[in-house]
Amino acid sequence: MNSQPAPQSSDRKPVVALVFGGRSSEHVVSCATAASVLRAIDRDKFDVLPIGITQQGGWVLMADDPEPLQLTASHTPSVQGSTEVLLSADPARRGLTVREPGEVPRELGDVDVVFPLLHGPFGEDGTIQGLFELSDTRYVGSGVSASAVMMDKHLMKVVFRAAGLPVGPYVLITDKEWQRDKGAAMDPVAALGWPVFVKPARAGSSFGVSRVDSQDGLEAAIEQARRFDPKVLVEAGIVGREVECGILEGRGSRPPRASQIGEITVTEGTHTFYDFESKYLDDSASLTCPADLPDDIAQQIREQSIRAFDAAGCEGLARVDWFYSPDGTLTLNEINTMPGFTPSSMYPRVWDAEGVDYRSLITELIELALQRRVGLR
Repeated sequence: MNSQPAPQSSDRKPVVALVFGGRSSEHVVSCATAASVLRAIDRDKFDVLPIGITQQGGWVLMADDPEPLQLTASHTPSVQGSTEVLLSADPARRGLTVREPGEVPRELGDVDVVFPLLHGPFGEDGTIQGLFELSDTRYVGSGVSASAVMMDKHLMKVVFRAAGLPVGPYVLITDKEWQRDKGAAMDPVAALGWPVFVKPARAGSSFGVSRVDSQDGLEAAIEQARRFDPKVLVEAGIVGREVECGILEGRGSRPPRASQIGEITVTEGTHTFYDFESKYLDDSASLTCPADLPDDIAQQIREQSIRAFDAAGCEGLARVDWFYSPDGTLTLNEINTMPGFTPSSMYPRVWDAEGVDYRSLITELIELALQRRVGLR
């Protein structure tokens, strides 16, 4: 098994497969991310192969055109196509085969690295990373275990608490508990105080998330979250500013790097929290970077974010989200192993404030992936 960096011939550019779409509820967000990366990736350094995953799970070859993948208030993009793509599971051949209706399958050649621009289940949760590991294919981002554990907000909190990082109070409601006795499953929630936030344990982009201000709305909010995941987390509402830090893996044996700190502010009266609409479809959320924070707090967030990245075993990139309370307390909200990645998303913006522009950030992540080992040896 080859554990060395991917060899590169001087007469060709590395082939980067951008994989996007997927079966999760974040299909649309993934398409929007792909549109941004297709537009910005450095074509002088990389050859690009766009591969979409339909909402039914089929892999198709896509046109190298960002326009149909743009997300706007009037256009919801999705992956569609008839040219099927097959990824080889043979470690000796990291190639792709395409198959069109009525045609003989043909080879597309080797892929040097995959950039999985996937959010949510079946993309950010370790499943597709396992497929890449089977074929010794290098890829951008965290491996199987870090992706899986950090996608599950409950297991994430267990890991962070064990590492001595500050996490907020919460109640876990499993599918079996809910099916057995809804009332008993909800009983511990009142001790958290109101409001609470009800979330699917393994979803992102605020899908299925509700703010609940009293017992009356709790059952409906849990049922809404269960549309996305039968495992539900109910978190205590934390009064504080939402601040975020980007982490980039260090080159070679160097430690991870932390970005400037960004802050999210949602316009009062438009949304009760930073939900899907405020993230992607309207101008109700403002992203400020660098955030107006005391120097010692900003430094503490950077240091603790690197600790979280290391505790999770992350690779490549991650965005670490915090609450900064008026009394100076920091609470770790969550970590995203494949954060929003359009130029207006927080992760690229905090790195832009650090002097790493969007194109350079894409290049850095691909080059980090090209240098990673494959397998366990």
